[in-house]
Amino acid sequence: MALSIRNQLTGTVSAVQPGEAMATVKTRLTGGQEITAAITREAVDDLGIADGTPVSVLVKSTEVALATEPVKGISIRNQLRGEVVAIATGGAMATVKVTVDGGELTAAITKEAVDDLALSAGAKVVALIKSTEVALTTA
Repeated sequence: MALSIRNQLTGTVSAVQPGEAMATVKTRLTGGQEITAAITREAVDDLGIADGTPVSVLVKSTEVALATEPVKGISIRNQLRGEVVAIATGGAMATVKVTVDGGELTAAITKEAVDDLALSAGAKVVALIKSTEVALTTA
């Protein structure tokens, strides 16, 4: 299946915390960082997700925010450290490619944000992703 979602990382489920309707699924990415997805319990069951399940982690580029350092006092659980490898800017928007341990993420952010954060190739950044914006697939 071909997808328009550019951000596709691989990993292994390290924990599943079921709730009444939703579950949180922690995945250890290939490079060692961890990301949490908040998905329905039905999806957990349908996909057969359990500790040790290999998964692909999918995130739309519009759901990736960038910071120049880890952010404290915020509800966003996923903060992946990385390095900017490329920036493409247009009149209003930009795409910023960031390498993280185990893969690459693309963030679609405003050109103004790129300028305000003084982003350039080689800059250290933290990708911020809400757990509700993380999707999972299995083989």
